[in-house]
Amino acid sequence: MEFNEILKEFLILNDLTQVAFAKEVGVKQSQVSEWLKGKAKPGYDILKKMALAFDVSADYFLGIKDNAKD
Repeated sequence: MEFNEILKEFLILNDLTQVAFAKEVGVKQSQVSEWLKGKAKPGYDILKKMALAFDVSADYFLGIKDNAKD
């Protein structure tokens, strides 16, 4: 799976809006929108914030692991 697909699935499974996700990670909603469209991907620092904010493995967001909690 590509990052945008993984993020979309994560938002759906966790009942999160783009705004709520962006606020938790510390980015603008427009940035999350760009990720979901596949036009951009987060850098290392943002990926780390995502993993820490949601207690999820960074490998999950990278598509290396199927389970968010592994």
